[in-house]
Amino acid sequence: METTPRTRFFKTEEVGQKWYVVDATGQTLGRLASGIAHVLRGKHKPQYTPNADVGDFVIVVNASQIQLTGKRLDQKELYRNTLYPGGARFTAVKELLKSRPEIVVEHAVKGMLPKTRLGRRIGMKLKVYGGGDHPHTAQRPEPLKF
Repeated sequence: METTPRTRFFKTEEVGQKWYVVDATGQTLGRLASGIAHVLRGKHKPQYTPNADVGDFVIVVNASQIQLTGKRLDQKELYRNTLYPGGARFTAVKELLKSRPEIVVEHAVKGMLPKTRLGRRIGMKLKVYGGGDHPHTAQRPEPLKF
């Protein structure tokens, strides 16, 4: 009697996690975010398992130099809510890029991850910095291009 090959499901401990560094200078926000979400999730690996954290760590530098197409720089707003009545808060992306550009990239990437416990854990592997330097040199990150 022959047995059919079974699909192999990998655990987080069985898959090595690497560190990548991405330079956001001149890159479009949405295209960059979808590529980063792909790597964070682990979909670039043959060991991809949907219900396990098999993705890699991603460091984004120069987030303040990201590009937005069309009129998005003037019209796009980020929404958050204090959960009190009338607690909706809208912040223009143009203002956030000047003061805290990390939030813009994090918001875009985390919006492309699953809205579950696993998605929140995967989102913690994203490190975003507005400038060109980062404190993760000990992990020896490899450059990643999109």
